[in-house]
Parts: sequence; structure tokens; C-alpha cells
Amino acid sequence: MNIFKQRGGCAIVMRVIPDKIPGFDDLKLLAALQETVDLRNGIVLVTGPTGSRKSSTLAAILDKMNAEKAYHILTIEDPIEFLHRHKKRRFTSASCIPTPQALRAALRQAPKVILVGEMRDRETIEIALEASETGHLVMSTLHTIDASKTIERIVGVFPLSDQQAIRTRLAKSFRFIASQRLLPKKTGGRIAAVEILKSTMRTREYVEKGEGEGKTLLDAMRDGATEGMQHFDSEIERMIRTGVVRFETGMSYATNAGNLRLEMADYLDERRIAASSATARGTEIEIER
Repeated sequence: MNIFKQRGGCAIVMRVIPDKIPGFDDLKLLAALQETVDLRNGIVLVTGPTGSRKSSTLAAILDKMNAEKAYHILTIEDPIEFLHRHKKRRFTSASCIPTPQALRAALRQAPKVILVGEMRDRETIEIALEASETGHLVMSTLHTIDASKTIERIVGVFPLSDQQAIRTRLAKSFRFIASQRLLPKKTGGRIAAVEILKSTMRTREYVEKGEGEGKTLLDAMRDGATEGMQHFDSEIERMIRTGVVRFETGMSYATNAGNLRLEMADYLDERRIAASSATARGTEIEIER
């Protein structure tokens, strides 16, 4: 909850957070994300705009890990959103703004897994990289719209002279980047479209050397379906074709609406034919009357 004054009055912004930690089935998370539970080190990022269920996704992953692994899991959040109970091993939660000081203190508590509520600044990102390089699994969030923008954001907070070194370190450390967008469904409610970038030889090369013509992370995700990768527009296309979301809604959430419209030319033709047939049937009925 946030209460503030504006235009001479008071305003309140509230977010409903369930007291029960959601599971993989509750959130309908992809099977590929279950691989994060078995990771032993590196960085896992969940990104997206505010309110896109980033915290819920991470909570589901940590709860499954808490149930299956004998790890000391430590979270640094402001505020604590989900209260995890001890299961296989110890679970520690610290209510503080994720800062370099908090992260350094966390490393002294011998955690195996560290959740950083949000990587806000350069120092926090650098220490998170160091933690992942020294055998810890670091999970965090960023307010970025897709995997490519996430890499740009992380690299961009560093001076130009350090960016290549950061690219090299990030290429070796990152394991998963999952980006989320919540789309309104036809029947009411919302559904998550998820983009997944996994660490492979190809994606590590693109992160380290930068993207170029025909060598983009989007290309890698398009070609990486067999490895569990997917990109936003293919997921949105699937949702439109299966009738989960409306065409217009899907277009408004697409990364490249122009390209997606071209990919769905056959769907649009079918819609036009169906609309024409419906109009013709309506005219015939009117004439009969």
C-alpha cells in the first residue's frame, strides 16, 4: 500500500498479494522455468512492467526449491511480499532496500540462493554478478520489457570503458531471463505471455559480442523452441489463434505489431471471409422476412 497527497487530497494505491504462495500449476508457469529449481549458480532474472507478477513467479520458483532442495535461501526485499516457511532447510527474509551493503552482508550468512527484490543500481548489479561467479544462485527482477532490453539495461549502467568486461561476465553468469506481460483475456481476467531466454552457446555469444544483423537474441529465441525458449510475439500469436485474447488486444501488446500482423495474414483473411459470410447470411434472412 502507498498513501500520498495530491491535488489537495489523499490518494491510496493498493496491490492485493495472496497470503498463500502460488505454485507452478496455479500460475500455469512453463515447464522450462522448472529447470531454474535445479540450477546451482548463476543469475536468473524475471523482468516486466510493474504488476506483471514478477514477484509471484519468483515466489513459486523459490517455494518449489524450498520444498525440494536443502538450501539456505536468503531474500532481500523492500517490502517482503511472500512469507516463506522453513521446509527442507532454512529460509531467511530481510526487509530492506536491496543495496550493495545489504548484498555484502547477505554473502556473510552463507546462503546458497539469494533473491534480490530488484537490481536498482550499478553497485548492486556488480555485487550480484560477483555472487553468481562465486557459486551462488542469484535471482532478481528488472523493469524491462524483454530479454534484449534487459541486457542493454544491465550493460548500460556501467561506463563505456567497462561495458565489454560486463558483457563477458554476464554472458558467463546468466542462466535464464524470463520476461512477462499480462494480457486481458476475452472471457475476463488476465493471462501471462512469457518470453524465455536461456543460456546456450549461441545466446552467450550474442550477449558477449553484442547483437548484429541476423545475430540477435530474438533470432536465437525464435530458433530455440526445442531448448525451451520462446519470444513474446509467437506466444501472443498462439493466444490470438486459440481465441484466448482478441486480435486487437494482442497487437497492442506485441513487440513488433507490424511483423506479427504479416505473420497472421491468413488469420485476418479468414476473419474477413467469416465476416462477409455472416453479413451475407444476415442479408438473406432479411430478404426472407
